[in-house]
Amino acid sequence: MAVLEGLLLSPSAFPLLVAVLLLVFACLHLTGVNQSEKRRTPPGPRPLPLLGNLLLLNLKKVDYSLCELSKKYGSIFTIYLGPRKMVVLAGYKTVKDALVNHAEEFGDRDTSPMNRSISNNHGIIFSNGENWREMRRLALTNLRNFGMGKKMGEEKIIEEAQHLIRVFENLKGAQFDTTQPVNYAVSNIICTIVYGSRFEYDDARFKAMVNRANEVIRLSGSASVLLYNMFPWLKPLIRNAAVIQKSTRANLEEIQSYTNNLRETLNPQDSRCFIDSFLINQQSEEKLEQNAGLFHEKNLLFCVEHLFAAGTDTSGTTLRWGLLLMAKYPHIQERVHEEIDRVIGGRQPLVEDRKSLPYTDAVIHETQRIGNIVPLNLRHRTSCDVHFQGFFIEKGTPVIPLLTSVLRDESEWANPYTFHPEHFLDDQGRFLKRDAFLPFSAGRRACPGESLARMELFLFFTSLLQRFRFTAPPGVSEDDLDLTPVLGFTLNPSPHMLCALDRA
Repeated sequence: MAVLEGLLLSPSAFPLLVAVLLLVFACLHLTGVNQSEKRRTPPGPRPLPLLGNLLLLNLKKVDYSLCELSKKYGSIFTIYLGPRKMVVLAGYKTVKDALVNHAEEFGDRDTSPMNRSISNNHGIIFSNGENWREMRRLALTNLRNFGMGKKMGEEKIIEEAQHLIRVFENLKGAQFDTTQPVNYAVSNIICTIVYGSRFEYDDARFKAMVNRANEVIRLSGSASVLLYNMFPWLKPLIRNAAVIQKSTRANLEEIQSYTNNLRETLNPQDSRCFIDSFLINQQSEEKLEQNAGLFHEKNLLFCVEHLFAAGTDTSGTTLRWGLLLMAKYPHIQERVHEEIDRVIGGRQPLVEDRKSLPYTDAVIHETQRIGNIVPLNLRHRTSCDVHFQGFFIEKGTPVIPLLTSVLRDESEWANPYTFHPEHFLDDQGRFLKRDAFLPFSAGRRACPGESLARMELFLFFTSLLQRFRFTAPPGVSEDDLDLTPVLGFTLNPSPHMLCALDRA
């Protein structure tokens, strides 16, 4: 006390005392700011015990429910799916900021109980860390070597388009369901990359694999599987979960069979496909040491399964949307026909023709936008504590970058809920690139096959529209063609029939 009194009574001690008090105040202030920031988590509706915010969601249109909630709580908000807390990112600017400008922080993949029970951090799509980096690197290398951006890839797609055209020709204008022939054609492109060969459309094993892959993706977005992922203890009661696991096991067994056949004829100096490339890496002792044994059989099977399923479903679904939209809007189809006839005539469309077909290119892009194939995106997870746009998000938080809110962003699109190819055309009718066009997501987790998918969609679409006029069946008007999507992890068109009328 005597020392303190001496200090207080000494005029020379005042500056020191003031400095100490300011330092203490600054420390308390900074601590308070940090605590305040950490408390400033994204807002959201109050969750109920166990159910979370489940009662606020339409399980058949979860993306639209989340879009509605964003109007109240903003572009970053918290939602509880059952007992599990998640953060939703809505709108183009927020989603891009997170996935591109903060790619590392938002770069991990969140996996659901369903996915963990199946792949358990193997393969590409649902893995993290070094496993994901190495498997994605290998996939990108092989996609480039055997398809993306290569003349060889273009030739494979053109050849497959001719097979599909022959199927349509044989129908002689009769009504048909586009699902299987389109899916088989598109699947054959990824098959040539993964297996080194295509399959005939009547090959029973091939048809079963494609159909099972599509079924798994559809059921993965069903309301019952969403409930299972919220409440894993419901698994014994969820039939769709059992179907997904059974279908996945069957496809893995088929992949193993094809892999065994390729292994028997493997030439380390001549890689024919993705499986060959994986097996060559598997045989390399140096590679095994470098990557701690990542090139094992489970990774091989799940990499092939992920490439096969993703390469089959998304592009096939988009192409089917395109044909349906042409039948729904014949005046738009007529403009596509006129442009193709004027620019290409009767020769085979090529990738290089894209720049000369701005309207057709705009129609394809608008099909992807309005089709909104992966509305909820694939869930991300924060890799560390993140301070983002004034909010604090803890490490390990599941994040939903809501693609519906990007592709329907009212501040980015003049007619967000209407099929409007002019979104991608300037005043002179030239193709207009739009930053908010993110159907393949963005950042480090963007679809690795984007370039291949873009090539597929352009060549299949132009080849088919060059030869056929797509219409509703006799007795069905364009107004009767339903654009309501079917619930699934990806959004497929509702069941419908079309006619492909030969233009020759």
